[in-house]
Amino acid sequence: MTSDSRAGPRTVLITGAAGHLGQAVAQLFAERGDDVVLVGRRSSLERAFGNETVHRMFAAADLLDAAQVGAAVTAAAERFGGIDVLCNIAGGFRMGTPVHATPDEDWTAMLDLNLRTTLNAIRAVVPLMLQRGGGKIVNVAAAAGLKAGASMSPYAASKSAVIRITEAMAAELREKNVNVNCVLPTVIDTPDNRSAMPKGDPSRWVAPRDLARVIAFLASDDARALHGAAVPVSGLS
Repeated sequence: MTSDSRAGPRTVLITGAAGHLGQAVAQLFAERGDDVVLVGRRSSLERAFGNETVHRMFAAADLLDAAQVGAAVTAAAERFGGIDVLCNIAGGFRMGTPVHATPDEDWTAMLDLNLRTTLNAIRAVVPLMLQRGGGKIVNVAAAAGLKAGASMSPYAASKSAVIRITEAMAAELREKNVNVNCVLPTVIDTPDNRSAMPKGDPSRWVAPRDLARVIAFLASDDARALHGAAVPVSGLS
């Protein structure tokens, strides 16, 4: 079990739970005895996890629809008594064009996937954490949020925004017993990335399970002194 001051299992809400990283995070928290609330499209959740259980709830929602996210979070809090941990895993990556040639739809797509999904979950969960007396929030940003490469400006800007809101929230919530931190992975070893980068060396990338362990640490009381940290997770690259 992770070190945590709350007696009994915690309730961990995970966005983007059906993705490769989301599955690794959900599995790790479940193995450690926590209740997990998996947010995403029901069909995707069922393909990834099978059925709901006593300790695993599917919270079907379009993360770009604030009302759906709010309803899903409310249902989860009613079932388990609150939300102790929020892991904002949902996101996406897209290479593109030089800044001067990048169309508005590329900016919208990356800001929606990486920023708006995070903001919608935060808006729904933080008031419940404040009522409950505290909590842990871990956002997934990216190393590219610190230094962008060519032809990836919308992605890098959206992940930089995740870092900045992490810092702002940490300053706003640290006195209210809510820890807010983020991770900065490089390339994650997923089937999609292997397909997109056939000449890469996956052995040097970040394994989802390894990144999940860092996220679980930031969600534990062992990390209670961390506020606004952006933790690089770079595998062997």
